[in-house]
Amino acid sequence: MKLSGMHVSLSVMLAACLFASCTFVKILWYNFSDIDDYKIFPHRELKPSNAAFSFTEHPSPSRVPATFKADLNNDIPLDDFLASNGTAAFLIIKNDTLLFEHYYGGHSDSSLSLTFSMAKSFFSILIGCAIDDGYITSVEQPVTAFVPELQKTGFNKVKIKHLLQMTSGMDYVESGNPFGIHTHFYYGSNLEERLVNLTLADEPGSTFEYKSGDNQLLGLILSRALRTMTITDYMQRRIWEPLGMEYGGLWSIDHEGDGLEKTFCCIAARARDLAKFGRLYLHHGNWNGKQIVSQSWVDQSTMIDTTEASPWNYQYGWWIVTKANGDYLAQGHLGQFVYVNPAAQVIIVRLGRSLGDLDVQKWKDLFVVLSSEVR
Repeated sequence: MKLSGMHVSLSVMLAACLFASCTFVKILWYNFSDIDDYKIFPHRELKPSNAAFSFTEHPSPSRVPATFKADLNNDIPLDDFLASNGTAAFLIIKNDTLLFEHYYGGHSDSSLSLTFSMAKSFFSILIGCAIDDGYITSVEQPVTAFVPELQKTGFNKVKIKHLLQMTSGMDYVESGNPFGIHTHFYYGSNLEERLVNLTLADEPGSTFEYKSGDNQLLGLILSRALRTMTITDYMQRRIWEPLGMEYGGLWSIDHEGDGLEKTFCCIAARARDLAKFGRLYLHHGNWNGKQIVSQSWVDQSTMIDTTEASPWNYQYGWWIVTKANGDYLAQGHLGQFVYVNPAAQVIIVRLGRSLGDLDVQKWKDLFVVLSSEVR
């Protein structure tokens, strides 16, 4: 197929970007984000575990609702509903048994998917591990203990907890504006340079505003705390290997060599392995008798806490689904979810290329209904 003049020019410019930082050209070329975006970024590898863990498989139509009430009048088959609403993978696990595992649109059990902001939840576990291991003292530690360059802009008042809760007051607008900071964080090639020049728009601890910049600053903090170990290496040692991940994964970095992991968005993994993050939390940080991350960290990540402007439904990178049920989830762009319902002992993984005809709240409602009906 013949390329237009504009695409020829862009292809030449994109090739030049292999040797320079041309963020804006990348934005023009790649345009909208997708679960296959792990292919366009440099990365570090997560290797399959030496002792893979597998959920017991017992597909049983009688234990999973066959239909879903899409409106007040009609029930449609759950499988048809998922297929017609942008789903790539859908897993239902109860009591460590995989009851439902379906893939759509060419996706399979071995397909990698970019997790987008679900990575925030998984990275939060690493922060808990770093506190357990003494790399970080506590969530009360100031950001400037690790990033002293930010003292000049008042970040000495910002605590690690503020970053976890997204109450830092950071001047960061989460939007798809191609000229905005968020798009440049996603496509850019020097995150550290941008991070050390951040400013504040509000008093720390005074207001909640969802922003990936908070999480990425946590990434720089952990990177500096680990010194000679990369964040990917730490994930491999503390979580990926102990949880028995069956497959490898990728963690996108901002540039080749000594690049920084994009902790706010960019772990690529398979659906079955993503379910294991849910199982770890379902068992209060314990994995088959070994405490991977402290139970207190899991408790803090999944409880309602509205101090210092925290919203009731967001804790340490995890979203609380309902006030009464104790259920929570990791959530990412285009409808990536790992839902955990401790009362029902249910984990649901949904990966997708879009939200389909549902908004985020309706997907959450579906998870709540399914977890109550699975037997």
